Amino acid sequence: MTMTATAPRAAAYRGRLRWWTELPLIAVIYALYSGARLLVRGDVDDAVGHGADILHLEQLLHLDPEHFFNQLFTHHAFLGVPADFAYASLHYIVTPGILVWLWRRRPTAYRNARTWLMLSTLIGLVGFTVSPTAPPRLIGGGHGFIDTMAQYGSYGWWGTDASAPRGLGHLTNQYAAMPSLHFGWSLWCGIMLFRYGRHTVVRALGVAYPLVTAFVVMGTANHYLLDVLAGGAVMGLGYLLAPQVLRLMDHLQDRARAAVGLAPQEDAARTGAATAPSVTVPAPRRAPGLRDSAAGGAEHGAGAGAAPSAAAKGTAPESEGDGTAEDGAGPSAATAARGGEHAGRGRMS
Repeated sequence: MTMTATAPRAAAYRGRLRWWTELPLIAVIYALYSGARLLVRGDVDDAVGHGADILHLEQLLHLDPEHFFNQLFTHHAFLGVPADFAYASLHYIVTPGILVWLWRRRPTAYRNARTWLMLSTLIGLVGFTVSPTAPPRLIGGGHGFIDTMAQYGSYGWWGTDASAPRGLGHLTNQYAAMPSLHFGWSLWCGIMLFRYGRHTVVRALGVAYPLVTAFVVMGTANHYLLDVLAGGAVMGLGYLLAPQVLRLMDHLQDRARAAVGLAPQEDAARTGAATAPSVTVPAPRRAPGLRDSAAGGAEHGAGAGAAPSAAAKGTAPESEGDGTAEDGAGPSAATAARGGEHAGRGRMS
């Protein structure tokens, strides 16, 4: 009986991806994201109007928890200060850290996860471009929001311009609230931790991280609830599109390789799945008549009559071949004990 298993081979998969190509790719995507945010600042009046419209819609739906969390953070520094640190730093640390972790520990999942994250980021950029939106802290109009980043600025490196370091506020677009990629990236991180983490603590962090991020972005008056939901929707769209994008890229790579006379990449190299060698599991064997080695050939003669009984009990059928065992082993015990009426029979396989 032969069983063929299919198992992921990390080495074969990682051989297709190199860190000196991955790092520039990630850097280019991030540069496009940051640069486009600066180029597409949008009209301030339109951005403020969009933000006010979102808040008004939430109030009509009775889904406006931003005020509650913002007041909680502004009235209690022991909550507001850590929230500001989290908003200003974690998405720059946790997201790259999980990418590196996937690269090293889950290489067969890395390529799809990386593509999912980058594609979702670019989709979010389209949202910033189409609908520049002011965050709650910048809509004014007596809505009662307080910028906790400005309130607790003396505790950290940030200034009054979102999470940018002091003096570098001109390098960021403050009117890019919709969708919230702070939450979108944290949701991606949480899914990766929950899905690929082996320990309960890691998986629990995967659940907690996006939830805490949602509270932080609203409590610091940087995003609305609908921004958070839109960030989750963007990640969902990126997840659905990532396989199609990967197939398209593989097709284009194959065409490029064919154009220069190279063979196309194997599917196993793309997916990380390689067919393992065939594993031969021999069937249960019982040498007919091999009951008492001291009895000699006479016992084997008696064993011929016991053969049907052995077959009824599940003894494997005898091979029709040349007598070589299927697993490549040497002559079996049945061959050594062969005699009497069994002299003309083949070996057990």
